[in-house]
Amino acid sequence: MLENKVAIITGGTRGIGYAIAKVYAQNKATVVILGSREESVSKALEKMHVDVPNAQVSGYYPNLCNEAEIEETFRKVHDQYGHIDILVNNAGVSARDRIYDYKVEDFEKTIDLNVNAVFVCSKVASKYMKEQGGGVILNTSSMVSIYGQPSGSAYPTSKFAVNGLTKSLARELGRDNIRVNAVAPGVTNTDMVSALPKEVIEPLIKTIPLGRVGEPEDVANAFLFLASDLASYITGVVLSVDGAAMS
Repeated sequence: MLENKVAIITGGTRGIGYAIAKVYAQNKATVVILGSREESVSKALEKMHVDVPNAQVSGYYPNLCNEAEIEETFRKVHDQYGHIDILVNNAGVSARDRIYDYKVEDFEKTIDLNVNAVFVCSKVASKYMKEQGGGVILNTSSMVSIYGQPSGSAYPTSKFAVNGLTKSLARELGRDNIRVNAVAPGVTNTDMVSALPKEVIEPLIKTIPLGRVGEPEDVANAFLFLASDLASYITGVVLSVDGAAMS
């Protein structure tokens, strides 16, 4: 579904990001994984070569909020492969602090990675996409962008912002044949969720009509569809992948 496409995936070393990278590689895309550290990127590349032996995959670890570093990294990708067709803005951090104890600097860190990095990466990628006649930008949102959450207010705030950026860029970049969509996962079986005790997980499952938490592959398949030509007339959408979870 993605043959001859070049895809950059931020936060692609584990969890949902790695699942996206894997399904893209399985569908013949050339995949560039961006992570926070050299070690985590190297481990992800090693794992990918085991999971998808013929994968065309490489990786970098720039500061996603630093425009100069992103410009340098994306230029390297473009010089190596000739084009940048898909950008997945998946990197992010969650939060659980109550407002009474919330430090302003911690709030700002969440907004910086979850919102500012999405803007910076989209800005740089869109220039290449415009020059080549089109592309796809996909953002990771969250079910809490719809419902909010009872603590850690920076996280849902950031995802509300991601939704707004998604819809606005879809309207702005459509004239350049650049589609912009987001995927809003519900409770998903990542490392963080797997570490939760049974007494926390079971009540969560009861709020999900499908009766289970999502798997990273469930979310990755939505990213696959939206990146492919099957979604060629879909833009400005925030697609929920949450089993119809109720707040």
